[in-house]
Amino acid sequence: MKNKTWSGRFKKQINEDVLDFSQSLTIDIVLYEADILVTEAHVEMLCKCGHITKKELRKIVSGLKKLRTLANNGELPWSVELEDVHMNIESALVDLIGEDGKKIHLGRSRNDLVATDIKIYLRELLDASVAAIRELRKTVANLAVKYHSDIFPGYTHLQIAQPVTFGHHLLAWQEMISRDEERFINVRSMINSLPLGSAALSGTSLKLDRLMVAKKLGFDSVTKNSMDAVSDRDYIIDFAYSNTMTMMHLSRISEELILWMNPQFKLIEIDESFCTGSSIMPQKKNPDIPELVRGKSGSVYGNLMGLLVLLKGLPLTYNRDLQEDKNIIFESIDTTISSIDIINKLLKTLKLHKKRAYTLAESSFSTATDLAEYLSSKGVAFRDSHHIVGSVVKFCEGNNVSMDQLTLDEFKKFSKLIENDVYKCISVKHSVNVRTNVGSTSPKNVLKSARLVLSALKKSKRK
Repeated sequence: MKNKTWSGRFKKQINEDVLDFSQSLTIDIVLYEADILVTEAHVEMLCKCGHITKKELRKIVSGLKKLRTLANNGELPWSVELEDVHMNIESALVDLIGEDGKKIHLGRSRNDLVATDIKIYLRELLDASVAAIRELRKTVANLAVKYHSDIFPGYTHLQIAQPVTFGHHLLAWQEMISRDEERFINVRSMINSLPLGSAALSGTSLKLDRLMVAKKLGFDSVTKNSMDAVSDRDYIIDFAYSNTMTMMHLSRISEELILWMNPQFKLIEIDESFCTGSSIMPQKKNPDIPELVRGKSGSVYGNLMGLLVLLKGLPLTYNRDLQEDKNIIFESIDTTISSIDIINKLLKTLKLHKKRAYTLAESSFSTATDLAEYLSSKGVAFRDSHHIVGSVVKFCEGNNVSMDQLTLDEFKKFSKLIENDVYKCISVKHSVNVRTNVGSTSPKNVLKSARLVLSALKKSKRK
């Protein structure tokens, strides 16, 4: 079979192996809704500009609506012999309404058409990504409210460093994923320029109203250079990068969940419905979901690199290489959205082991910094107070005691400035309560911040 779209120049029909290798229908079939939507807007513009009659317009639009219904119901016959979704739609329209269906491609190319279709499709997926992120932020913020005052060990170098509230740690996650949301929103803004009207690469000799089409399709503007418009895939890479950053954050969260579930930490509990056991060890409760999310981040990283390599050596303008972009970005988006969703559901089951968290937060001289700041408040230079407290810690380690077990006399051997109020100063509750500066870990700060997040999310949902 000869391809109806370009067979006029060729004597031979396409090799079946070539057709199978080069067809993109199995991937771009998901664009059919966007393709029909774009075609409707395009023919309305063609009619306004006098290129087709109102009668032809009505006939074409009616046919397109029927095709949409057939496709939605799974009744539209698709053929890989027509290469892609665009030619399948056009061919089906011609079969349905006759010769008038052949007029829809006037003033456009598959080059600018596919760029427009993919932008419309990606806009929807960006909206879905933002919605998923916001649900995750809501879950994390609600957990922060629930645990706003519960003491939790804060780590540096995976060593206990200072006490924090668990709510404060959760809000750190919230900050990470809120930046992910901003990236998705920014990509949506950058994506929203209409390529249609650029044709193959140089534009068209026909008078078109591109702004009319842009308005009908919800684009903020039209592209300014036809060559760039048909070859630009920056927005896909930007989307892939946003997915990569999100997966990186989810992977970091997953790593902490895995550590905290470990019996040696025993800081949290995850519902059994989100865990699995061992085929041989009856006692095991494994953190499979966080492990899988951590693992899947690697494939999303790889997809970003794949897109960068795909684009790096392409001369202007359109090259068939660009056909490969869709499968890569679709896979990244699917993986990212499903990972956000499953982590969100898992976190809703999270329970803090409060006593264990408190015990660990009290250990390893976690309030040593508080003691140093206590001395500094009495006029000791911080570097000197740091040295003094280091000596205190060394003494405690040598005698197998904690700082709060030292007598006042023992404290005074290190500094005469230390008084009875030191014991309050080095308690973990006092440590978190006095950290009231913006962004710090005090329960009041955490509760206020978490509620502000929830309020902002509620407002954004109403918009």
